[in-house]
Amino acid sequence: MVQGRRKHTDLRVLMSDIVLDISVLTRRFGTFTAVDALTLAVNGGEVFGLLGSNGAGKTTTIKMLTTLLRPSSGEARVAGFSITTQAVRVRRVIGYVPQAVSVDGSLTGYENLLLFAKLYDLPRPERKARVNEALEFMGLTADGGRLVGEYSGGMVRRLEIAQSTLHRPRVLFLDEPTVGLDPIARDAVWKHLTDLRSNYGTTLFFTTHYLEEAETHCDRIAIMHLGKVAALGTCKELESSIDGRTSTLNEVFAHYAGGTPDSGGTFRAVSAERAAALRLG
Repeated sequence: MVQGRRKHTDLRVLMSDIVLDISVLTRRFGTFTAVDALTLAVNGGEVFGLLGSNGAGKTTTIKMLTTLLRPSSGEARVAGFSITTQAVRVRRVIGYVPQAVSVDGSLTGYENLLLFAKLYDLPRPERKARVNEALEFMGLTADGGRLVGEYSGGMVRRLEIAQSTLHRPRVLFLDEPTVGLDPIARDAVWKHLTDLRSNYGTTLFFTTHYLEEAETHCDRIAIMHLGKVAALGTCKELESSIDGRTSTLNEVFAHYAGGTPDSGGTFRAVSAERAAALRLG
């Protein structure tokens, strides 16, 4: 990676033992293999980016790791807990921000967070303080009493991150966290994410089609193609991995993923992305 691009290089000291251990994880839908023997490990406190064209298997991977989708075979352990035999324990140590909007527009920001505090079974005496702390941390204190339906797209994403981290998870999974946001809103979301990692040592595992996000924020990147990991390493390692020459991350992506980041995808994938962008305004 080019010197100075990553804003949190000094935070590598936070990275410790493996918090996400994936072994030959596979998911089939009939005869189609969406994720094919995925094997990798992510360190505690790491910012890990999962890249790939639409249909590469990224969202299916996250759904398995968050216990929303049972694998066909293989295993993964999150903070030591099995996604196949200890799903409840896994859910207690993770947070998840999906592509689709996951907050209620008919409630205020405060009410959304209070509801999730109850769902996470936070002790009653701590709930209000934890909600207020989350609103302040995400820069939403002044807007906590407003209906979420009045929020901008960037505010919605920050609220979703706040609610997914109320219980201070070990790992935060984010599936296209900045899709549909303008560059200013994207920068604001990433500022809060890097602060979260810095303050609490939270491991960030995210998918994105914005290569500059991966280049700026990731400690390591995996590029998926046809359900498999085609390349894995730091940005600098990936940029030097093609025939011994230095390439841009765009060139690296095209080489391993079989296309460019904006190469399109299926009608369903494009429709889903545009729907998310529309909801976020």
